[in-house]
Amino acid sequence: MGCFQSAFKKMNLKELSDKLGLSQTTVSRALNNYPEVSEKTRLRVVEAAEQFNYHPNNRARSLATGRSLTIGHVIPISTKHEMVNPIFADFIAGAGEVYSDFGYDMSLSVVADRDELSAYREMAAKGSVDGVIVHGPRANDERIQLLTSLGLPFVVHGRAGKDTDNYSWVDINNQRSFHRATDFLLDLGHKRIAFFNGLESMDFAIRRRRGYETALSERGIASDPLIVFSQEMTEPYGYRTALDLLRSAAPPTAFLVSSMITAIGVRRAIHDLGLDMGRDVSVIIHDDVLSYLQNGDAVPIFTATKSSVRTAGRLCAGMLLDIIAKPGEPPKHKLLEAELMVGESTGPAPG
Repeated sequence: MGCFQSAFKKMNLKELSDKLGLSQTTVSRALNNYPEVSEKTRLRVVEAAEQFNYHPNNRARSLATGRSLTIGHVIPISTKHEMVNPIFADFIAGAGEVYSDFGYDMSLSVVADRDELSAYREMAAKGSVDGVIVHGPRANDERIQLLTSLGLPFVVHGRAGKDTDNYSWVDINNQRSFHRATDFLLDLGHKRIAFFNGLESMDFAIRRRRGYETALSERGIASDPLIVFSQEMTEPYGYRTALDLLRSAAPPTAFLVSSMITAIGVRRAIHDLGLDMGRDVSVIIHDDVLSYLQNGDAVPIFTATKSSVRTAGRLCAGMLLDIIAKPGEPPKHKLLEAELMVGESTGPAPG
């Protein structure tokens, strides 16, 4: 029993410092990614901490660094948002992995929409978080201006409007991915392509529509407002809207859908009408690669523009922790390209 306890005994900061022949200040700064510590020293300290089972006490670290060692996420819920859906859970899981690796905690603040800006002001005033991640950016998002004025470090998951150089963000190339998806359907001979978008108050949805409309325009096809929709991305939205369109006098031969969740509804409508998805009607979706909602196994069910929201969570968290550790550096940007995966849901236009 004594040997077992010894093998798993947690080492304190002084013991780790003695082992390495470094001062406690240097070890602490290395573990907290201070820029004045060389990368060679930081890696040596991190490896030793893992080897000797050293886990810093967050309370002590907070007192030593003057930081809260907490990252904030504000979630508005009084009205519907694209961010308050199952995708958010995968993003948080990815971000949480990075927080855990660097000894940070996470604070989730659930507030009414009208109280969202006040929540950020309170966080900054109390110093309860070292930084925040902004979710679901809208065009000309007022949160970005507020956080900049408060001096609270932040990273946006997505982008907001045209002026994107003055703050840090991680986003996928929504316009290019939906341009490419529309081109794919046009190459298959589809000319009447219905578009089921998310809420177009959201920046990502605006960019996706722009990609769809640009691809049509380049082929000399006008966008038909009767087959373009913008709603909260739910399964009933996909089902009811697709059912109505497929029963109409001029039904679309293909659907471009902004979410797998909505696409499940589209697929149900196709099935209920006795049609064959991929032969009678084609469907392309955006797949966020959710851990619990997979797009098939070896062969994807849906042809999809594919990008992992869990990876986006890791990237946002890593970027924010880097900004906190190295204040004063220029804003950071990461634009991810979505991969187009061909599945069973697309084929040549019928007839």
